[in-house]
Order: sequence, then C-alpha cells, then structure tokens
Amino acid sequence: MVSFLLLLFPKYIRVLQNITINDYYSKPGKTSKRYIDIGLVDASGNLDVIELKKPFEDKILRQGLYRGNNIPTAELTGSVMQAEKYLFHLSKWGVDGERALTKAYASELPPGLDIRISNPKAIIIVGRGQLGGNKMTDSQQLDFEIIKRKYANMMDIITYDDLLGRLQNTIYALEH
Repeated sequence: MVSFLLLLFPKYIRVLQNITINDYYSKPGKTSKRYIDIGLVDASGNLDVIELKKPFEDKILRQGLYRGNNIPTAELTGSVMQAEKYLFHLSKWGVDGERALTKAYASELPPGLDIRISNPKAIIIVGRGQLGGNKMTDSQQLDFEIIKRKYANMMDIITYDDLLGRLQNTIYALEH
C-alpha cells in the first residue's frame, strides 16, 4: 500500500515508515517512545501521519443501535484516540522534534528540506465499509459520515474500501 500513497495523496512528496517520536507526558519524569506507522511529508516539509488498522469488516460501527444511532466500535474509537495522541506528542515536541526528525530522515528528503510540525493532521485507515458481511446501509453510511466529520479538523477516517475505490478511480482517470 505504501507504494501508491503518493499517487492517492498528491500533496505529499515522501512517505516515511515507523517514525519514532518522544512522549514526555504519559510517564511523568520519563521519556517514552511512540511509533507512528506512516508519516507523510508535503512539498514544504510539513508532516502528517497515517495510522493503519487491519482491513476487517465490523471495525467501524457496532452491530446494534444505541437509541436509534449507529455508534463507533472500540477499534475506531481507540484508533481516533491513538491518532490524537500522536498529534499531541508531535505538537508538544515542537522545534526539537523537527530537528530530530529532519536529522533522522535527511537521506530520504530532498536536499535542504526540513520536516515541520505545524498543526499536523492524521489519516486513519481502518476496516471495511461492511457490517455483518453486508455493505453498510444508507443509515449506517450517514452515521459513519457524521463520525468522520466530527474529527475533520484534525483527521480523516478512511476505510480500505474507500482507499481501493480512490485507487481505481485514479487509475481510470490516468488511463482516460
């Protein structure tokens, strides 16, 4: 999948894998390490992150309703929290983090490009657009869209089906 991320997200120029960042807050007085699945660097050096989850169905919405609403699974809620913490730790790391990441990935970046941590965003790639072996209903799709829009200021939530659809449409557009 890494090989076609730049095609699907053309604002980025480099994909970085397994980024190690510092966490100064989870254990007071100690620095912990966190590991971001994928980082995306844009042409100005700004860093965004991708959190990958397994492409199984039933990972987005719970099977039953809660007061007539489809609600997120623990997998999706946990993924959102994990991505939020990555963004938090990156932002708190600040200039020191920019220097450390630039140094660590200098050989993978264009000459003179520094990594910038300026209000980073996240993309969560999780699950399939299916529940119980069936495509999501209109009601389920609406509730999922509401969930996605709740976090739109800081992250995108994309299913593997969405990602594959985007790839197919991109290939079609390039061929025609």
